[in-house]
Amino acid sequence: MTSGRSVTTEMVTSRQTQEVQGQIVMAKKFPRDYVASCNRIMQACQRKGLAEKAMYEYPRGGTKVVGPSIRLAEALAQNWGNMSFGIVELEQKAGESQVMAYAWDLETNTRQEKIFSVPHIRSTKKGNVTLTDPRDIYEMVANQGARRLRSCILGIIPGDVVEDAMDQCNQTLIGKADKPIIDLVKDMAAIFEKEFSVPLEAIEKYIGCKSTAFSMNDLVRLKRVYTSLKDGMAKREEIFELPGVEKKEAEDAFAGKTKKEEKPADGQQKLDLGGGADKAK
Repeated sequence: MTSGRSVTTEMVTSRQTQEVQGQIVMAKKFPRDYVASCNRIMQACQRKGLAEKAMYEYPRGGTKVVGPSIRLAEALAQNWGNMSFGIVELEQKAGESQVMAYAWDLETNTRQEKIFSVPHIRSTKKGNVTLTDPRDIYEMVANQGARRLRSCILGIIPGDVVEDAMDQCNQTLIGKADKPIIDLVKDMAAIFEKEFSVPLEAIEKYIGCKSTAFSMNDLVRLKRVYTSLKDGMAKREEIFELPGVEKKEAEDAFAGKTKKEEKPADGQQKLDLGGGADKAK
């Protein structure tokens, strides 16, 4: 959390607090039905579209790190009920944005909040590039904020509910294949080649066998890896052994440092990334 918040930051945070206080009253009046909430989450995880993007995976220290993605975290919060969550750009100045990601359980008054800085800089192979286009800045802030939002939501939702949701997503992917496994593998390999320039040989080395022997569980693993790359959780050279590219240790996408463990946690602009308050019914 950034020390020495500005007056603008404090004002926005205070206003956000006042808005949620009214929602807390409604949440107390109409508390969640835990059985119904869990059932809604399980039903959401039976959707193939969500299940395919529900988890990330990348290797670290000889093991694999697997966890729920931001897409699954959002689905959990939406179906858990009586939660307020989102990302707010508090202020923008001096080439950086001050951003707040938060998740608030309106019934228990449990809150997770992260305030952080996002420099308006994009790293490229040719060096750092300063961002000046408002859309580029918005996308950079949204991307960085989504990672913190995921951590906030997972700090609120009970761990056993998250684990059950992940298990259901695995079952959904395994049980709803609409093509022969060999065709699904070919499609996935083509996507990796087109979007990340990862050849089939590198994928086979990662899985540990020829593509003709891939199982549905192996395909699920590749979908998680794809989600990791797409969401910026890891880089291709941290996962695959590529010709002419030195393999690197995966880094913590939240802090920019090597991961040690994986735990199941002057202008103003509000960023809408699909989060928000789930109104009491």
